[in-house]
Amino acid sequence: MSTTSLFFTAAGVGLAIAAPIGPMGMLCIRRTLTGGPRAGLAIGFGIASGDAAYGLIAALGLVGISQFMLAYDRPLHLLAGLFLLYLGVRALLQKPSAALANGAAGHGHGDGRLAQIGRAGALRAYASALLLTLTNPQTVIMFAALFTTLAPRGAFSPAIALTTVGGVFAGSIAWWCFLVTVVSLARHAIGTKLRGAIDRMVGLMLAVFGVVEIRRAL
Repeated sequence: MSTTSLFFTAAGVGLAIAAPIGPMGMLCIRRTLTGGPRAGLAIGFGIASGDAAYGLIAALGLVGISQFMLAYDRPLHLLAGLFLLYLGVRALLQKPSAALANGAAGHGHGDGRLAQIGRAGALRAYASALLLTLTNPQTVIMFAALFTTLAPRGAFSPAIALTTVGGVFAGSIAWWCFLVTVVSLARHAIGTKLRGAIDRMVGLMLAVFGVVEIRRAL
């Protein structure tokens, strides 16, 4: 398999991994609705970066790191579950007007202070998504199996590893860009009340995902 073919095959895998709507997809949708496309893309890049980090660990055969993460699988699931539960409960308790005001601030046309707040919020969204993605060390196992399948037998090298990781990252980013674009278009088309109802529904689903993660850890 050529390098180009390997890259596009890995990109297809990355797209397939990212596409199912799970807790991270719900989080991306909510942040796009309340904070605009910048917040949603920050979430998407955080998720893709976390997947790429785990993919690189698996690709380079960093056994010590992967074994350490897998050894603490339960505490990490507990941490992820508590964080998702917190995000869900906060979304349910937050007044719709406050959530929409936060979104308006991200799209403000005022002074530079508002623009700076938007960038800081995007960085926080990126960091939270990255950390939440890294609390699922079983991703290492998935990527290890992926590399075993894609890499030519006996020809695995750092260059092939980086090509595969880059392809997975590109495919994942393509999905998050598509999702954010669709939600952003809907965000401007739907009314305030419906947007608030969707926000609460997504908050409820995040809370449910959090409870499921906590049960996995116990």
